[in-house]
Amino acid sequence: MSSGSLLDLAKSRQPADRERLLLAIADLCDAPHAGDVMKSGAIQALLSSIFMSLVVEAERDIRRRLSEKLAEADWAPNALVNVLALDDIEIARPIIAGSPVLKDLDLVRLLVEATIEHQIEVARRPNLSQAVVGAILEQAEPAVLTALAGNPTADLSQADMEELVEAARQIAALRTPLSQHPRLTGQLAKRLYLWVGLALRQGLADRFRLDVAILDEALAASINEGHYDIVAVPASEAQPRTARDGEREAMERRLIDKLHAAGQLRPGYLIRALREGRLGLFAAALAVLGRFDQSHVQATIDSDRPELLALACAAVGIDRSVFPDILEMTRKLNDGRPGGGSEGAAKAQVAFAPVTPEVAGAAFRQAARSLSAA
Repeated sequence: MSSGSLLDLAKSRQPADRERLLLAIADLCDAPHAGDVMKSGAIQALLSSIFMSLVVEAERDIRRRLSEKLAEADWAPNALVNVLALDDIEIARPIIAGSPVLKDLDLVRLLVEATIEHQIEVARRPNLSQAVVGAILEQAEPAVLTALAGNPTADLSQADMEELVEAARQIAALRTPLSQHPRLTGQLAKRLYLWVGLALRQGLADRFRLDVAILDEALAASINEGHYDIVAVPASEAQPRTARDGEREAMERRLIDKLHAAGQLRPGYLIRALREGRLGLFAAALAVLGRFDQSHVQATIDSDRPELLALACAAVGIDRSVFPDILEMTRKLNDGRPGGGSEGAAKAQVAFAPVTPEVAGAAFRQAARSLSAA
């Protein structure tokens, strides 16, 4: 079809003509030197002016075909590619998987705004950068973490691998892809060995030449400790007993300090701690991440002012869309506190106003001091 015909179709407001225009442009993708043609100023201006309205009005089948045609095109308009990436997952999948137009910021936005299915496709995208990997780890969504673990081309650092292996303690689906991951080290394999089934243990032992006898002893000790919830003591004094609250808090604080010193303590860890039912770990991590007084964090959690918890979360980089889940999990673990009901939850959203984390942190400290003094 000639450029004149394309322009005629572009001027038409008839639905059939507008769909014919989309199909014609899609067919041009298969033409020789299509990229050179599409990068010309006139065509780019045409695409920018008509594509958005055309795609919104087009039938699903046409949007899917367009997505497949544009998946590898480096000349496709950025706005169009991002619209297709947010479309139904069957339409979005080719774009998310391969479009060179999608940049790190676009992929991170998908992780925040799109469905779990879209997020999984982001995690599977070849050659993910450190920035996108970090965003996935911060959100700590099990299905998305599992997709990331199964992506051998993602730019995972050693610290990222350690975080995934640690998550495998609670997320069983992570264990198989991690056991086969090319960046798994012998040291991490020893940790993973303690949490996987018999078949995977054998595979890890063969791959890394692990000393199975020693690891099986460690596995038995771990099971025993988990069963009795005991605190480690010398073998001569060992006996099942429940860890006292002070001892548990000290252990949790040591874990948080260790993660922080290694640069592995991130906002996503807060969500993980709550999902594991470890409210004390959540409070300790929030205090360290925000450089808050831990007594202020605890007083906030026990108060009837969820907006203060929202301020603390905003100060450490938690997104507005994630906070309702944090509040719900905190209340479930803390006898309904912080209180305030649905009205308090709605009020808490105001804490995520467009201010810097530093301002949110300062506001939290001031309010928390007043709360503690009351």
